[in-house]
Amino acid sequence: MTELAASLTARYGSMTAKRDFFDMALKLVIGNKNYSSWSMRPWLALRANNIAFDEVFIPLYTGEADKQRILSFTHSGKVPALIDGDVTIWDSLSIIEYVAERFPETRLWPEDRARRAHARSISAEMHSGFAALRNECGMNLHRPIGAIPLSSDARANIARIQEIWIECRERYGKLGPYLFGAFGAADAMFAPVVHRFRTYAIAVAPEVRAYMETMMSLPAFQEWTRAGLAETLVIDRFETA
Repeated sequence: MTELAASLTARYGSMTAKRDFFDMALKLVIGNKNYSSWSMRPWLALRANNIAFDEVFIPLYTGEADKQRILSFTHSGKVPALIDGDVTIWDSLSIIEYVAERFPETRLWPEDRARRAHARSISAEMHSGFAALRNECGMNLHRPIGAIPLSSDARANIARIQEIWIECRERYGKLGPYLFGAFGAADAMFAPVVHRFRTYAIAVAPEVRAYMETMMSLPAFQEWTRAGLAETLVIDRFETA
């Protein structure tokens, strides 16, 4: 018996209990890493904080069988979804909130009340807004880098996001290189935008470029990107831009 097995036996009593312990690992149901910006957010929050989880990949828009697989995890019929024993959480921001409560040591939200309120506000704004940018600059890691014509609404979205990032860096830059100092929930929520700005060659302010480079240097961000680029499944509806 290994030292780990002996330790688990002492703690959990039996091999059955040990299996139950390992079966209780978090499960994160996600879609294609190349396209699924919503999946990227909680995945990054977990991976960047070294929280163990089993990844359940279900390709999107591939037919009824895969749709039913998603429904077997969450009645929303959408990814991502986090399974923690008999608890199911769906929607990226809800998952991140749950992870922040489940693993308070990660400090996904700032400890300071005012900073925490600020982080939650911009995360909610990202969650519910910027529709023009989403629609015109869909996440597609395979897409060759290059600019496209953008609507005035999309350009307004880009300006607002830059305003958010610059304000955070000016106010909290002395605490670290991310939006609120250390990597946190707000960074995870805006992570797909970093890909969008890069992919569509969007001109940004120097402070925004520096933040993008910080995010792109994050090992978890790089891991997601490598996996997305390795995917071969093409979803035609996302290949029009």
